[in-house]
Amino acid sequence: MARRKEVGTFITAAMSAALIGGLALPAQAEEFALGGTALFTTDYIFRGISNSGENPAVQASLDASYGIFYAGIWGSSIDFGGNGFGQNLASVEIDYYVGVAPSWAGFDFDFAVLYYTYPGAFDPGGNFDYVEFKTGASYTFGDALTLGVANFWTPDNFGETGNANAIEGSAEYAFSNQLFNFFAPSVSGLVGHQHFSAGGSYTYWNAGVSLGFMDNFSADIRYWDTDISGCTSGLFSCDSRVVGSLSASF
Repeated sequence: MARRKEVGTFITAAMSAALIGGLALPAQAEEFALGGTALFTTDYIFRGISNSGENPAVQASLDASYGIFYAGIWGSSIDFGGNGFGQNLASVEIDYYVGVAPSWAGFDFDFAVLYYTYPGAFDPGGNFDYVEFKTGASYTFGDALTLGVANFWTPDNFGETGNANAIEGSAEYAFSNQLFNFFAPSVSGLVGHQHFSAGGSYTYWNAGVSLGFMDNFSADIRYWDTDISGCTSGLFSCDSRVVGSLSASF
């Protein structure tokens, strides 16, 4: 999965304090729920960069929620290459997250802490594991068009490379009529910008179509690209590509 600056920290803290401490949220029914997903994808893309060496990946998640609170675990196969002596740098990613998702005045908010881990990784140059803080908000117009913005900030990024910040804007349109009384189609896209305090930044984007079917299944075809040059194939490639995925939820 993927990962802000002092300004981003201030915005995150200010929004969290204003929403959680200062606004009167509407009462919500408290119901405990469990759910999960299993997904196969032709390439695991994280913020425009392949984390599976342009190879297929399998992913799964398990989530629990109670009212506006939620927590979960997410995992994926990855490929960070080898160390030159027959040992893989990392082959598994497991992420943990906990958050709160209140609603106010028609807006849906999302405040979360994410912990990215790489069990069994060979990382003598620095610790791969890191924590990230998310602040997000979205608004749905007429039950069809949803616009959203999210900010991700970490005090110490992957490999202990200092703080980093990513901000994303997204849009999704869900069609009300099912195709052939079977598929529930939607189109969506995202534009993000990743900045590293250690130096460098880049922009990434995607656009695609999803088809939900049989209530619990979904197929997705998505175009990804970045403005990075010089990483066109192999490990951590970031050029344009089309990615397909099939998921099941329960």
